[in-house]
Amino acid sequence: IGAIELMGDPAESFAGKPENPVDFRQYYRLRRAERDGGLSGDQQKELAELREASEAYNKEVAAWREQTSMEPFEELRRMYANEGVSIYAFKPRAFGADNTEAEMDWGVRAAKALGASHITLEHPDNDAHTQKLARIAAKHGIFVAYHGHEQQTPTFWDTALKQSTFNSLNLDLGHYVAAGNADPLGIIRDKFYRIQSMHLKDRQKPENGKGNVVWGSGDTPIREALQLMRENKYDFPSTIELEYDIPEGSDAVAEVKKCLEFCREALS
Repeated sequence: IGAIELMGDPAESFAGKPENPVDFRQYYRLRRAERDGGLSGDQQKELAELREASEAYNKEVAAWREQTSMEPFEELRRMYANEGVSIYAFKPRAFGADNTEAEMDWGVRAAKALGASHITLEHPDNDAHTQKLARIAAKHGIFVAYHGHEQQTPTFWDTALKQSTFNSLNLDLGHYVAAGNADPLGIIRDKFYRIQSMHLKDRQKPENGKGNVVWGSGDTPIREALQLMRENKYDFPSTIELEYDIPEGSDAVAEVKKCLEFCREALS
């Protein structure tokens, strides 16, 4: 594997990001319970305390980002490059509606320091926000690639794409299939020139259960997608995204190797 999409936490930890004191698993567990109306009095108090601590931590991180230099990210880029790996995309949690514009600018600059051509984030479903992100990214010559799950449709990205040439797709082919879209190869053909990167996983169609399964046992045309890319010389990268349950006796590294071999066989 010679190229990756890098999540934010490893890079930011390397750069000295303040350690998070909040138990986020418990925080999100309580938030889900709150939405379902199932919190006791003690749990409500605990959630309020965790929410306050989370907000304080987010402010601390925002301040850290504003004063952090790009040198650690440039160093990390060199470390990866020395091992023959390039970082083509960066996905820090810095581009949400709750983040400051300074944080967003920092995230784009960090992506550029890492050598990435684009940042990735979940599509915010907010036209003003995608417009803002495109403006910030354009200033630094970086693309914004929006990821989607089962809300993906052939027109899912259209508004953002019309807003700016710096808005683009981080297509997830497996989620696209699980959403029930009839022609997963069609969106690649139709929008290849706006796709910055694509996630690969094997999911089933809705009528088959939408499972996230071992590659080759689902309904996602991974093999055909890779062959389409080769035949048409599409130059965006495809990411092996390991999300199926790891079989007993195996581990993540072994399963990624199997996925990579699947890709090699598809292109042999």
